[in-house]
Amino acid sequence: MTAAEPRRRRWPFLLLGYLGLLAASQLVRRLQYRAPEPRAGQSAVWLTAVRDTALLPARPPVRLAYRAWDPDSGNAIGTVILVHGSPGDGEAFEGLGPMLTAGYRVLAPDLPGFGGSSERVPDYSIRAHARYLLQLLDSLHLADAHLVGFSMGGGVVEEMARQSPSRVRSLTLLSGIGVQEDELLGDYYLNHAIHGLQLGALWLLTEGTPHFGWLDGGMLSVNYARNFYDSDQRPLRGVLSSWNGPALILHGQTDPLVPVDAALEHARLMPQAKLVLFPGDHFMTFMHPGILAEPLHDFLVQVDRGQGVVRGTADPARIAAAAQPFDPSKTHHAAGFGLFIAMCLIALATLVSEDLTCIGTGIMVARGSIGFVPGTIACFVGIVMGDIIFFALGRLLGRPVLERPPLSWIVRAKMLNGAVAWFKERGPVLVFITRFLPGFRVPVYVAAGVLHTGAWTFVGWFFLAASAWTPAIVWLSMRFGQQMVTWLHHTEGMTWPALLIAGTVVFLIVRFGLPLFTYRGRRLLVSRWRRLTRWEFWPMWAFYPPIALYVIYLGIRYRSLTLFTAANPAIPGGGFVGESKGAILAGLSASADRVAPWLLLTAHRSPAERQAAARQFMRSQHLEFPVVMKPDTGERGSGVKVVRTDAELDEYLERAEGDVLIQQFVEGREFGVFYYRYPDQATGRIFSITDKRLPLLTGDGIHTLEELILRDERAVCMARLYLDRHQERLHEIPRAGETIPLGELGNHCQGALFLDGAALNTPALTEAIDRISRGYPGFYFGRYDLRVPGEADLSAGQHLTILELNGASSEATHIYDPKHGVFSAWRTLREQWRILFAIADQNRKAGTPPLGLGGFLRLYARHRDLVAGHVDG
Repeated sequence: MTAAEPRRRRWPFLLLGYLGLLAASQLVRRLQYRAPEPRAGQSAVWLTAVRDTALLPARPPVRLAYRAWDPDSGNAIGTVILVHGSPGDGEAFEGLGPMLTAGYRVLAPDLPGFGGSSERVPDYSIRAHARYLLQLLDSLHLADAHLVGFSMGGGVVEEMARQSPSRVRSLTLLSGIGVQEDELLGDYYLNHAIHGLQLGALWLLTEGTPHFGWLDGGMLSVNYARNFYDSDQRPLRGVLSSWNGPALILHGQTDPLVPVDAALEHARLMPQAKLVLFPGDHFMTFMHPGILAEPLHDFLVQVDRGQGVVRGTADPARIAAAAQPFDPSKTHHAAGFGLFIAMCLIALATLVSEDLTCIGTGIMVARGSIGFVPGTIACFVGIVMGDIIFFALGRLLGRPVLERPPLSWIVRAKMLNGAVAWFKERGPVLVFITRFLPGFRVPVYVAAGVLHTGAWTFVGWFFLAASAWTPAIVWLSMRFGQQMVTWLHHTEGMTWPALLIAGTVVFLIVRFGLPLFTYRGRRLLVSRWRRLTRWEFWPMWAFYPPIALYVIYLGIRYRSLTLFTAANPAIPGGGFVGESKGAILAGLSASADRVAPWLLLTAHRSPAERQAAARQFMRSQHLEFPVVMKPDTGERGSGVKVVRTDAELDEYLERAEGDVLIQQFVEGREFGVFYYRYPDQATGRIFSITDKRLPLLTGDGIHTLEELILRDERAVCMARLYLDRHQERLHEIPRAGETIPLGELGNHCQGALFLDGAALNTPALTEAIDRISRGYPGFYFGRYDLRVPGEADLSAGQHLTILELNGASSEATHIYDPKHGVFSAWRTLREQWRILFAIADQNRKAGTPPLGLGGFLRLYARHRDLVAGHVDG
């Protein structure tokens, strides 16, 4: 059993245990759940459920609880409805409500989703809440009412004024929300994303943790988050601009949640509004309701006496100011609590991507959502916090930290080894350099911790680097973002596209522009370009669609999409997927002298038993290191490794999860010989020969291995693979004339150069391959991977040593010769598949059934699971 295997076997049980606890928690919560009930002193009405503004009579009715305070005199001049914010309920007005009863009946409802009202409703938005309150007026037979909206309730009363203005006698915003531009970050899409994150986090906390009801009933609930997420403040500017009736704005001068700038803008949009700014914050409604009661009551009485100011009788200067269009340049930055939240979110976002967060912050600065200084500080704090965490992990836990997620997903052992070697050579100054080299930071910072670099030394260099990098990238993004946002602000509604376009362009500049300042960066861009423009490096999803369509056509023509699985009856699934390399090599027993010696090491044996069996095999075959280790089931070189020492052999077998083969390492030239034979014919043919050239570099005594890789016109195409593979040696300078193999395996995806070897085909070679193939009953189609001393031996059909035989999934790999274009490759593969289906059809007629679609999919799923567990080759 490998060192990692106990953890792998343990996690399903841990997961099942957690899911069991979660299920128990959910059951307990369901059993102890009690629907909210009106509190003592509250009344309730039943209303029709609402989504947006539409009534949903088919849905269960919604109970709305409310507290009523009757007028002192017994005769009411009018009715006042106090609408609470979020989170909260009508209890917010326990102090203010009774102070307004001189001539008025005062109602304080609990909005649906809060307090004693129904908890689960289809829509929690301010539009839906406004529709519920209009139903409340109907239920109580009230023709109209004075509306007072506190905080989020301001949006509700504004929506009521929009939906039914004739039923609103006056409008009061008590620290109330309104225009989108002064809410949080100022932009609907940015705010909506933040509210979405908040909703997701609260939902996961509530529904994804086994808390057995402990978290239920809190103020920061999913209902509260839904209230913000479902609401859209963009229409409220138009509502305020069109409200013609009396209005009052009461707002604290130091309000940290709804900035005073919002109150000023609301007063501009409603020239008839009386603006009262008082010393205090957002919570004066609870703490000092008496300060609010007097101006509010005076305003209500004035309106009911017919002395209230309406838009038509407002100051002409204010009417003219209200008619002016909104000036985005006057948008105020986030302040108070909104600024604090924005800075916290920015700092946390750097833990995901430092550069993208800095770019996004610069765009937010350009948009006016946050100031340059607080935005930059937030980025700096987040970067410092994240990178010190990586340093501390390396310092406290050492190399074992790499075996644990999430760091094991980010830093591979080879990356750390290279960073350690580099750090030893160049010292702490490397911390400064890597700040400007994305992709190297985490390995270097962990390496600094592993090497127990002095904490103050590390932090000093890091502060210096971050102090230079962070303001620069935020400023660059801000400058470009300012131009883009200014240009697009001339077109209404283009704020979000401006942010998207500006962010994309700045990201491209950072991603592809900054690398141009280093040789490594320029050559890696060349590598990226060549892999994009040379089809031989295209991923399978980009290259194979035309072939996949042709295979579907053949499946329809032959009335079986999986007919090809009957091509090689001797191999399960025809050798298309999931075949055993060991079983196939055993099938070549008639030509065993031509097969490189091998031994299957099964997974049911312990690592120690497999290690002993491997050494016994080497002794019996008189083999020395190196030897080749490979998974018994694999593809495209996955998990194949040339091991050169006992330690490497032991490590491989410790990590290997499935059955593996140990095989002699054969010197010489490697070729791929593709063979096929129709079952009704006596002899077969060679369809393709691939000359596999292993990548080599020659040292010059001047350049490092990294520089040699980047300078080589072929190696640069696979630069990232080679740089990763040789991390520990990149800083070495090979001596002049020294040959450095970049790879030892004949796999194209592992860096080998494939050339068309058709000129090496001879009758002697065809006869030798045909004889070997006919000695394997039930084999008709596949590719031999073999090694020979030289080209002459191959053409003569002698001294052939077979490494592997692949079945129906084989490719005619000569197509990857750079001289062949993509259309030539597609033609070759079309012909290959045509032959494959024709052979399989003959076998089907002879009594070999193909796999059914279900059986094929199960085989493929099992194969993917095995390949996913292979060790890194």
